[in-house]
Amino acid sequence: MRRGFLLICCTAAFLAFTPMPAKAHDIYSHLTDKSGRSCCRNSDCQAAPYRVTPSGVQMLVKGAWVLVPRERVQYRLLDGDTGETAGGHWCGEPYDGGFITYCAFLPPTMALTSPLLR
Repeated sequence: MRRGFLLICCTAAFLAFTPMPAKAHDIYSHLTDKSGRSCCRNSDCQAAPYRVTPSGVQMLVKGAWVLVPRERVQYRLLDGDTGETAGGHWCGEPYDGGFITYCAFLPPTMALTSPLLR
């Protein structure tokens, strides 16, 4: 009896500390930038609300509005998108007090409807 209990505890501890791939992050793993480099570094992509301002696209990342360089924006739908950000997704990382953007994704309709993005 005690041996069975110990085996269950050890198995539970092993599973609790074994890293498992995040299913939500899987929608980003195949994405590349315009140069063919991976957008994803396994933890730096996320769904992100976006807005268009006179200076360009901004995305809400960790509570801050980040100006996205125009050349980093791709207009496409992502398989697995759940829609909570109307198709906005951001890949990057914190850098020098701000953020560096590897890739940003907006729905294709944004390329057609906003003259500021052309």
